Parts: sequence; C-alpha cells; structure tokens
Amino acid sequence: MLAKRLLLLGFATALFVACSDDDGSVDPIATCSDGIMNGDEEGVDCGGSCEPCGTSIENPTTYVFERNSESSVSFGGQTTRILMAEEIITKMKDETTTAVILKAMFAHEEGANDFENTELNASDKNVRGKTAASFDFFSGNATDQALIRADFEGWIDSQVAEVFPRWNEAASAGVAGQLADGSSTRYVTGDGLEMNQLFNKSLIGGLMVDQMLNNYTSNNVLDQFESANDDETLVDGKNYTDMEHDWDEAYGYAFGTAQDLTDPRPTIGDDDSFLNKYIGRVEGDDDFAGIADDIYQALKLGRAAIVAKDYTVRNEQADILRELISKVIGVRAVYYLQQGKNALDQMTPDYGGGFHDLSEGYGFIYSLQFTRKPNSDDPYFTKAEVDAFLADLLDDGANGLWDVTPATLDEISNAIADEFDFTVEQAGS
Repeated sequence: MLAKRLLLLGFATALFVACSDDDGSVDPIATCSDGIMNGDEEGVDCGGSCEPCGTSIENPTTYVFERNSESSVSFGGQTTRILMAEEIITKMKDETTTAVILKAMFAHEEGANDFENTELNASDKNVRGKTAASFDFFSGNATDQALIRADFEGWIDSQVAEVFPRWNEAASAGVAGQLADGSSTRYVTGDGLEMNQLFNKSLIGGLMVDQMLNNYTSNNVLDQFESANDDETLVDGKNYTDMEHDWDEAYGYAFGTAQDLTDPRPTIGDDDSFLNKYIGRVEGDDDFAGIADDIYQALKLGRAAIVAKDYTVRNEQADILRELISKVIGVRAVYYLQQGKNALDQMTPDYGGGFHDLSEGYGFIYSLQFTRKPNSDDPYFTKAEVDAFLADLLDDGANGLWDVTPATLDEISNAIADEFDFTVEQAGS
C-alpha cells in the first residue's frame, strides 16, 4: 500500500510511461500532462505508448550515471562526514578523552590529527560546519544555527564533566553513572540521559536530514544552476554539473557508506550508525515495508530527471523524499518513546534499557525540527515545538527520565504521530 500511494504521489503532476531498452539496462520515461504527451503542438494521446515524445528520462536500474563513459556521480564529502561522525560517537564512550579532543573532532581542521583514520585527518571537511547549515532553514537564521551547534557541544561537555568522572559508579536518581542493560552497560547523566546516543540521533536530523531535504534537494538551491545544467556546463575539472552534484550529495547522506554505492538496498541498515541505519530499521517494520526502496527510487529518478533537464519530475521526487525521510524520523521518535515506556512501566523498571531507548527517542525528537513537509517550506515541527517536547520529557519530576510518566510518553507520541500518516501502535511496535 505504501509503494502504491507513493507512486500516485510521484505521478500527481506528471504521468510517467515506462519503457525498457533491449538490454533492459535503462528505463526511459516519457512525461505527460493531463494524459497528453508533451512535445507536439496539438498534443498526442498517451495511450500507454512509448513513442519518443517530449522529455525522455532514462532511469537506470541502479544509481549509475555516466558522461563520456565515466561516472558523473560524486558524494565523497558526505561519506567523509559520516565516517567522522562515527569516530566521534565512538570516542564519546572513551572515558579517558577530553572535551577539547571531542570538540576538535566535531570541528575538524584540515591536517589536524583528530581521527584514527588518516584520510579523515587530511580532509578539509568537518561535521560542525554542516550541522544546521541548510540554505532553506539556516542561511537567514544564524541565531538558531548557533543554538543548535551549541547543543551538540554542550552534550559533549555533559558527557565529559558529568558522566566520565562516574564511569565506574552506579547511577541513581539525580546521580550520573552506569546502569545495567542486559549484557550491555549504559552510562547516563543524573537525568538518565545517555549522551552519546542523544548526540548520535540528533545528528541524524541536524546533519543528514537537514542537508538532504533543506539544502541539496531544495528548489532554492538547485534552480540557481538550471541554466548551467541545461547547457551541461561542468564544474571546473569535474565530470558533473553543479545540479547533478548537489543531488548526489543528498544521496550520499543516506547511502554514502553502503557496501554497494550504486544499490544500497541489500545492506540497508547495516552500513553506518546514522540515517542509513534507521531507514533500515523502519524498512524492517511490516507496517512500513517498501520505504527503503521508495527512498532509493526517488533519489535515482530525481537524478535521472536532472540529466534529462526535467525539473518538474525532479521536484516531485524531492517532495517524495521530504515525506519519506521525515517519516523515518517520526516513526523512530515514537518507537523509542514507546519502547522506553514499556521498559519503565513494570513492577521492576528496566532503567538501563528504558533510559537507552528514551535517549534515542530524545535525539529523534530533536531531529524533527529538520524535517520538511512536502510542497512546503515548513518542518513537521518547529524548533519551539521540539524544545517543548523535550522539556516535557524531563519535567515530570526533579530527576528527568527517572520521573517520566507513561502518560507523558503517550502524549508526546500521539502528538508526533498525528502530524504523520501512521499511528502510535504502528510505529511503537
């Protein structure tokens, strides 16, 4: 049902008539409007015909695009930032490290020995500079950008100043330390927050989602390159146009660490700890099966449309991505709130497991401010609304998550689900 509904969404403005080359390697798509093929003065009835008419989009079976027999796809910067972020969240569990070291990793400068991976050290990329940095949401909003980046640095400070000193001590209400969670040990603040999880999941929104939805697939960003793309003007020394490259960079934030970069679907969820992982987790829920392929297909068709200079189809795929990527964030926010509630709402509360889930939920709630409604310039939830959710999560008592009630977790879950097309029961299972 999900795939069928999205198919209809993608065809709302343009009707696609699919064909196949003799070798089956590409899928040319003719675009139509109101059932009439474009390209003829009087219009030609589509009728399911694959006759060349109007704009023809060659949609490859995998994310492979070439110019002069060489790849025109590039998203190395996105892969680099994901790998940097992986090392940061790993380092946040090293109680011997310092806030200075962690913040240097976050705001890496080219040539600094911040990472174990020497290629990352040589890079001029960093995570901080692309966090809350989209054109649409933050080019004119330096205040919120600064607050958001300060949040990430503040979480580093809390981990080092509050959690590390009590690494080998038991946590209790209002007191940082460690908690058992089955075969794992969780390290939490006095409020019960697991800061490395909170940092990790918040970065999915602040970096990956924001850049994908509000920057690299944004009409405001892409349209400035329309003339150059029409003329196939390549970036100096590269084999791609600016518009092609921007779209590829969006792809990279979802799939830039996949084992097969041209088709990430076989290993979706196993390739990194960020957006890729949670697309895979949502895909694994029967209520949302097919979402990974829908995201992949929208990215692939949008790129093919850019090659064909069909910006209507490109924009339709951007809207599909806005809905689906945002849904991934919403589903996981509700999922972790409900899992945390189940762990805590029992005769003998599982504080380790419950606080772990709720810390992940905190990060996904934080990420909601970077989501984007289709056909809109608005997030599903504003920063103010997100801040209110997070305050509610921690203010049922003096000790944060130690005092949170099932009613509060249900209220937040319902408020999130109500903005999407899923229920708390679907997301929470």
